[in-house]
Amino acid sequence: FYVPGEIAFLCDIAQPSIGIVTNVGTVHAERAGSQEAIFLGKSELVQSLPPAPQGTAILNFDDPWVRKMEEKTRARVFFYGLSPEADLWADEIQGLGLDGIRFRLHYQSEILHARVPLIGRHSVHTALRAAAAGLVEGLTWQEIFEGLHQGHTQLRLVAVRSRTGALLLDDTYNASPESMLAALNLLDELDGRKIAVLGDMLELGPYEKQGHEMVGLRAARVADVLLTLGPRARLIAETARRSGLSRSNIHEFEELEPIVAWLESNLGADDTALVKGSHSLRMDRIVAALEAPS
Repeated sequence: FYVPGEIAFLCDIAQPSIGIVTNVGTVHAERAGSQEAIFLGKSELVQSLPPAPQGTAILNFDDPWVRKMEEKTRARVFFYGLSPEADLWADEIQGLGLDGIRFRLHYQSEILHARVPLIGRHSVHTALRAAAAGLVEGLTWQEIFEGLHQGHTQLRLVAVRSRTGALLLDDTYNASPESMLAALNLLDELDGRKIAVLGDMLELGPYEKQGHEMVGLRAARVADVLLTLGPRARLIAETARRSGLSRSNIHEFEELEPIVAWLESNLGADDTALVKGSHSLRMDRIVAALEAPS
């Protein structure tokens, strides 16, 4: 979302009967102006849906902004999340590292146990909204679970090996404070020395300082070594320093090539490195330079 009316215009073309809203974050706040403006822009999707029973809005109950969209639609509302107040909810979530996640599903009077090959505990929301869409479309649980188990190809976060045998978490598609924290939580679950390679988060507007500081605080608690890329990411480094990460374990860079050189010289076989930043930084080139040939 960038400008008011953009999503409404697209909905007028596509005429959707089902709309899924996952979150109202701070990314694009620089262009939109505020989180409130992003909320109003994304609300255009649920406002464009046909009234119930033809239309259904599938909403993330755990995001308070998204939850408020119930008031803006005439469509049926189907909530998913981690709260028993949602129509479809999950608990007992267990991260299995690179093997995926395990959790328990609740829907009406049914309780089901699920295991899906999605990396990171935060991926439970991905599984929940996919299952919610399946239920709305009348699929059986067997069909839903078959679909979830076929989701073995990660759309964004991908784990690969470096030439030295280190594990690289390639999450370079884009970055927001929310996705950075989720990726750091995944890094925290994994074994070995933890290296966080974090770049600028762009388009945060008034949330830029707060967002980078939040990430720096979490990085200090998770990472053994922190590498940053770009002028905004200096705030991540500064906050991590103030939060207790040793100055000698923090390295700040302005270009990709020195980061690649540092990692080539320092990555060991037992290390895990998370690489993440806004898409325009092209941090995928770091992973490409280090990845072992397939």
